[in-house]
Amino acid sequence: MRIFLRLLRYALILTVTGIVLACIAVGIAYWLIAPRLPSVDVLRDVRLQVPLRVYSADNKLVATFGETRRIPVKIDKVPQELKNAFLAAEDANFYTHPGVDWQGVVRAVGLMISKRTLHVPGGSTITQQVARGFFLSSEVSLTRKMTEIFLSFRIEHELSKDEILELYLNKIFFGNRAYGVAAAAEFYYGKTLDQLTLGEDAMLASLPKFPSSSNPLNNRARATERRNYVLQRMADEHYISADEARDAQQRPLVADREVGRAVVAHLDDAVAEVQRLELGERSTGAEAIHDEHCERRAQLELADDGHTASREQRRAEDHAGT
Repeated sequence: MRIFLRLLRYALILTVTGIVLACIAVGIAYWLIAPRLPSVDVLRDVRLQVPLRVYSADNKLVATFGETRRIPVKIDKVPQELKNAFLAAEDANFYTHPGVDWQGVVRAVGLMISKRTLHVPGGSTITQQVARGFFLSSEVSLTRKMTEIFLSFRIEHELSKDEILELYLNKIFFGNRAYGVAAAAEFYYGKTLDQLTLGEDAMLASLPKFPSSSNPLNNRARATERRNYVLQRMADEHYISADEARDAQQRPLVADREVGRAVVAHLDDAVAEVQRLELGERSTGAEAIHDEHCERRAQLELADDGHTASREQRRAEDHAGT
């Protein structure tokens, strides 16, 4: 009995010592890193890059010019089911943690120790991904990870949870040059967010982990596997029922490359196109204006020039097939 009590005392001493040393290490890291942390105030007025989108006179998308696809969307315009899909896939404790999910951190540390590598999955909350996406590089190092954690605390202090989630949903990469959930919905399904089905919600939520190798256009089998995983996670978190998850998992995976007749060119081409529109050099008589998202919309009067319209459509279809 005495031996057991002695071992218990030693274990308690080691545990307390380890906690104290860990707190000291974190304090020193913060003291060293804090002066170099960027201000998170800029996140209150983010200007995301959006492409030039050209619409016909009847408000149909004719062409998209730019290096990225993005359609900024307010968080109150994102359906709850779609939000739930992302929370289940990326950060189930998002609305309760302070910016860092310590259970995820412990799991990640355990994997780093067991695999002897810093390249381990999991551990990053949505807030941490926002910090990394707006302020940090993709470098894999303990210093960068600590900086990410400290920035996450600051972001949580300055912004509401909904504001953070809005930044995430508009910033994240979905493959095929699509940034933000609204642009991804349009590119893969030709739909607005409120038109998506449960399976499509889950498909989009699965993309941020592997946007290039597991999207439904490049790898249908892997994409189906990822979609079904997210559906199961939604059921596990009680966002949907088990029957709803099974029904959505059994449905075939459907995706179409920008159902609209969109054309994507380089930014230089977009600038030249804007100049032609503003100078009235196009024979179709287009007019370019700005909206609150810094998006120029050209309303083309195509009815008087069927030949030009057909040519634009062929160009769009040729590009979409590449």
